[in-house]
Amino acid sequence: MAVAETQLYAKVSNKQRSRSTSVLLESLLAKGFPAHIAQKALAATGQKTVEEAAKWLHSHCNDPSLEDPIPQEYALYLCPTGCLNNYLLEFWKESKRQCGKNRAHEVFPHITLCDFFTCEDQKVELLYDTLKRVGESFSLRFPPSVSLLLHSSTSYLGFFIDDKHANILKEFAQAFSSEASAVADCHVKPCLKQLHLTLSHKFYPHHQKTLEQLAKCINPEETCQWVAALYSRDMRFVHYQTLRALFQYKPQNIDELMISAGDFIYVDPTEQSDVSKGWVIGTSHRTGCRGFLPENYTERANESDTWVKHREYVFVTASRLFTQTENETNVKTNGEVQSPSMLRSVTKMSQNATLRRGLLVMRHGERVDQVFGKSWLQQCLSADGKYYRADLNFPSTLPKRKDSMKHFEYDPPLSCCGIFQSRLIGEALLDQEVTVSYVYSSPALRCIQTAQHILQGLKLDQKVKIRVEPGLFEWTKWEASRVIPSFMTVTELVEASYKIDASYRGNFPLSSLVPSESYEEYVSRSSAVIKQIITACPSKGVILIVGHGSSLASFTRPLIGLPTRDSKDFAQVVRKIPSLGMCFCEELTEENRWQMVNPPVTTLTHGANAAFNWRNAIVED
Repeated sequence: MAVAETQLYAKVSNKQRSRSTSVLLESLLAKGFPAHIAQKALAATGQKTVEEAAKWLHSHCNDPSLEDPIPQEYALYLCPTGCLNNYLLEFWKESKRQCGKNRAHEVFPHITLCDFFTCEDQKVELLYDTLKRVGESFSLRFPPSVSLLLHSSTSYLGFFIDDKHANILKEFAQAFSSEASAVADCHVKPCLKQLHLTLSHKFYPHHQKTLEQLAKCINPEETCQWVAALYSRDMRFVHYQTLRALFQYKPQNIDELMISAGDFIYVDPTEQSDVSKGWVIGTSHRTGCRGFLPENYTERANESDTWVKHREYVFVTASRLFTQTENETNVKTNGEVQSPSMLRSVTKMSQNATLRRGLLVMRHGERVDQVFGKSWLQQCLSADGKYYRADLNFPSTLPKRKDSMKHFEYDPPLSCCGIFQSRLIGEALLDQEVTVSYVYSSPALRCIQTAQHILQGLKLDQKVKIRVEPGLFEWTKWEASRVIPSFMTVTELVEASYKIDASYRGNFPLSSLVPSESYEEYVSRSSAVIKQIITACPSKGVILIVGHGSSLASFTRPLIGLPTRDSKDFAQVVRKIPSLGMCFCEELTEENRWQMVNPPVTTLTHGANAAFNWRNAIVED
């Protein structure tokens, strides 16, 4: 392609699609908004359209900081697009699944050219003009391909930019910095150290080899068009955690926060210690309002999810317009066009996670006393001592046991919602084609019932039997009765139609459980039993363990080589684990170790549903 045609293509690609900022501002002023407020709205929305700015203003009508003269922070990034970006995003996804979230997942793939700086709202348009002018002046010098060299250490994995190409990028960053600082009266600092594209940062050292293997699936020479993009963020919440609302929440009290599904909430971790259990206090990104909200209505989001993209300059080089070989036809996958080489890489990454042993540790479903209190059984016994269903969330029947029915007080069954939860998890595992080869359960009835209904959801209840392992019981210090509960026997469970492996002999007999055991004794028991279970299950597939809230940490941490938590920290963590909360570990046979990865199914979240008395609520005044 001729040089003139390349320049023309670049100009068309980088043409600003929205109206100029002055026109947008005039439109907002005509609607009656004060100039400084209108400029703040335009800066917060990327100065794209009047409609977006007006919507922001209406959403922030009750924002107590609306009048505060606090500018946005801006950064200039060089971002990959095309096939290389697809490789990188697949690495983001697979590394998070196999090794958990690390610092790099907070932001999309990029090379930092100028780190965050502030700019007054009324001068932001000058940054756009600067980006366009500097971009055009470097368009012919920009390298046809940016040479990326993989670098790895115990806490960092990424691509370093080859010096020859890095020098051109640094000159571009320096030119933007100098002109922006002069025309917009702001202090812009270019990145002049080693330019890099981070893949993983601040991860556990034992994940390094896995991450390196995944990184080698990325072809750094793949087709890529680079884009210099200007992003902004709210400087007030830089060190906050970002949460995403999963559900709508309507405040019940004046100090609570109204949220809609998809809203982002900024939460200061240092402010949460005095907040009631199950709640957080935060500020809504959408409205600017602050208040309390239920923690289980949210999930962790990425830091960059609330950033705003303002303008970009696309570097178009002649050699990159015709890089696809004629014998490689692109294939459309999940709505995105991908080359066969990209699909082969994705398949290679996915194969790393297949055909391995896995360990799925899960807390039981909702127990009946969790809803109706410790005296739940008294609510369900008639005068002659027979069980009846006092509420639809009570189980329809109780299994028969030879000793007193009162033993159910300390060994409670699942509620009907707990049964539904368990079946739902089993069906979700079936949808994800999870192969469960072994099932172990604590001797507590609620755990055995959870395992049974998960197997039913998996359609494995006629194929896989439950091994009842007393060593999986929770920390006995937490037992309210201060004695080991009287559990149903294996014979009673089989007679009650539970799919129990009657031939299994536990590693820890019931008689070995000590009432009010010390934390050290519990940790030692948990570590020993998980090792024995792993040894007894050599076949590939998933080992399902249904236990208690304490099981998630006490069984997985020793397996992946993490140290024991302090007992106080342990208790704090366990209190936050919901019904059917789960952890998943997979074995890396070639490295003779286990690693924790994302569970195969998503979480199950729901709200409370209080008892309703129609007479008191509707009829009586």
